[in-house]
Amino acid sequence: MVFSLKFCGKYGIGNSAFYKWGDQYVGMETSDFKRLKELEAENRKLKQMFAELSLKSQL
Repeated sequence: MVFSLKFCGKYGIGNSAFYKWGDQYVGMETSDFKRLKELEAENRKLKQMFAELSLKSQL
């Protein structure tokens, strides 16, 4: 509890966000984080492509 209070105070995040983050990422390996970042980047690209195609089809 003391660690979370110091951490949250230092980085300006709320306790609920800290614990939500912990629940989401606890037990993940480094390779899992790398894959997650790759998937998030791919998802951003796909969303951008979809948005551009949708805009073109409206014109």
